[in-house]
Amino acid sequence: MRSGRLRHRVTIQQEATSLNGYGENAGTWSDVATVWAAVEPVSGKEAFSAGQNMATQAVRVVMRYRAGVTPQMRLVSDGITYNIEAVVNRDERNRELELMCVRGQASG
Repeated sequence: MRSGRLRHRVTIQQEATSLNGYGENAGTWSDVATVWAAVEPVSGKEAFSAGQNMATQAVRVVMRYRAGVTPQMRLVSDGITYNIEAVVNRDERNRELELMCVRGQASG
């Protein structure tokens, strides 16, 4: 892997649930690690849902291999949150991970 490609700082986050003051489950996100990665837009689409225009963008994030990264985690880069849809260990060689992510936001 060419390190020059990895020019984005990406924070991997994991959700932890705890009880709030009312006894309800409250999810909070905590940082697991901050790594260098390549963030590459793949496609975009729009759908009309519940009276709102929903724009989503598929993004491929490539980073050095890191054990324990799962689709239950998320990424944050430059204030943008990406939900991890799939984690691919390229060539099963434990050298790099390819994360297929979705960035979504409501407008309207």
